[in-house]
Amino acid sequence: MRSLIAAALLGTLALPAMAQTRPHNVVLFVADGLRPGMVNEKTAPTLTALMARGVRFTNTHSLFPTFTTANASGMATGHMLGDTGDFSNTIYTGFQVPGAGDSLTPFLESDPVLGDVDEHFSGNYLNEETILKAARDAGYSTASIGKLGPALIFDHTERSGQHTFVVDDMTGRAGGIPLSDELKQHLAAAHLAEQAPTRGANGSAGTNTVAGTTVANLDQQNYFADVATQAVLPIFKTRSKPFVMVFWSRDPDGTQHNQGDSLGRLIPGINGPTSLASIKNADDDLARLLAALKQQGLDGTTDVIITSDHGFSTISKESATSFAATQGYKDVTANLLPPGFVAIDIAHALGMTLYDPDSKGAPVAAGAYPVRGDGLIGTDPAHPVVVVASNGGSDLVYLPTGDKALAAKVVAALSAQDYVSGLFVDDSLGALPGTLPLSAIALKGSAVTPMPAIAVNFRTFALGCADPTTCGVEVADTGLQQGQGMHGSFSRADTRNIMGAAGPGFRQHFQDGAPASNADIGKTVAQILRLHIPDKGTLVGRVLAEAMPNGAMPTAQRSVVRSKPDAAGHVTVVLTQTVGKTRYFDAAGYPGRTLGLPAE
Repeated sequence: MRSLIAAALLGTLALPAMAQTRPHNVVLFVADGLRPGMVNEKTAPTLTALMARGVRFTNTHSLFPTFTTANASGMATGHMLGDTGDFSNTIYTGFQVPGAGDSLTPFLESDPVLGDVDEHFSGNYLNEETILKAARDAGYSTASIGKLGPALIFDHTERSGQHTFVVDDMTGRAGGIPLSDELKQHLAAAHLAEQAPTRGANGSAGTNTVAGTTVANLDQQNYFADVATQAVLPIFKTRSKPFVMVFWSRDPDGTQHNQGDSLGRLIPGINGPTSLASIKNADDDLARLLAALKQQGLDGTTDVIITSDHGFSTISKESATSFAATQGYKDVTANLLPPGFVAIDIAHALGMTLYDPDSKGAPVAAGAYPVRGDGLIGTDPAHPVVVVASNGGSDLVYLPTGDKALAAKVVAALSAQDYVSGLFVDDSLGALPGTLPLSAIALKGSAVTPMPAIAVNFRTFALGCADPTTCGVEVADTGLQQGQGMHGSFSRADTRNIMGAAGPGFRQHFQDGAPASNADIGKTVAQILRLHIPDKGTLVGRVLAEAMPNGAMPTAQRSVVRSKPDAAGHVTVVLTQTVGKTRYFDAAGYPGRTLGLPAE
């Protein structure tokens, strides 16, 4: 009896200590496509102030290919892309995806497409557990709000809407994740609609003769911010337990893509007034979230982490070597690259027929291009020998048959193009001169989705500004126009993203110069929430412990990886930093053709 009383007394005495060690809440704020060189007291005062009082990471890295869903997968799991298999926004899946119109090359920024891909790959196409799933399984409140695609990726296997609140572009529409009754009641009380607004005029990309948008994505993002601050946070406050919320701001990315300030011109490119307004839009949303946390009395127990999925560049469509650029198209400016130029050029070099996976496999006629730039090459669109997934500042090429001789031919065709800057080839295809293996850039791992045969990096350069990462230009395989915005390359303008943090779990007034990446975000959030998530793959980020109170700075090593030259003298080079076993990639490509990789 005495021992039982002692045990009960010990348990009672332990309660205050347990309460003091309750895990912090976490808000992860992602400003899609925000370049750190564009953040200052004038353009983004809230972001600037948060990093000044907390931590500013100064040696930051987006995961290559520097695309949205790819980096969302890294943040959500703490793994690099060789493990998650989310190699780019558009990938080859090896099956017809219903939500993408039965395409073999679906665009992943879609709730129905993510559901289809999950179902095909044993219920989880990422093959790793996400931080939101682990958090809700541990009893935390969870929510993911904002841009279609990445918002769902953080808890993509939970599609009922009953356990994790998911609010994105498709909310209230067919194919969207349902709203729970609890969230509906709070939306009604706040006089908020159950259907998300569209982007309106902000969604207009224009044409080669008509400029794109001149307004930021205000209406849609105001709605998302209203939902977060007037409905979700009050629910979390009432529940009185730790929570994690992801807020994915489409701006400045969406506006920088579509901006109409620079039709056909590289200057001002993505640095015009419309793009600046989109940066302010994202900053204003963060200000509203911080104010709501303070109003709800949650600011003292909440860690706020900010990042961007990638940097950004202005689009160039110029090439002196491309066959595709010599052909005439009704809606492409003469002598500029059309969408799908990689697929067109490869098909031409191989003397094979090009089919469009996004038009039911229809052949692409002369003077036309694939509607989304993707291509199936061979004699039968149902059984292509080459597949091109068009993405923007880099493309993926797949060889479903694994033909090594064909791989060499495709590499030769691509290396002859002036728009190419670096080729990375699946290790299983052997060492090809002028190329590096996918394993050299963490694209070869435990992924369950089809492995690309070749990752094609495009030429990039700067326009001569003080900070070259704020005025980068890249050749891009896209339907957007020269002068608009894109990302995806191995340019330092695209790999350099913004990262910061503030709250009880982080140091104050600290600049962290150790290398950091979006894969580290996932591991760091898991640490803050005390989640123990088993890893299937080994391509993992690290906990950013040095940014936490009493954390020690890690030792980082720099290295240069070089391929053997090909017959024309092309050498693919990667600039790498390493902390322990975690790798960070600054820039890669052919020296002199990649911003951040000087000519040798």
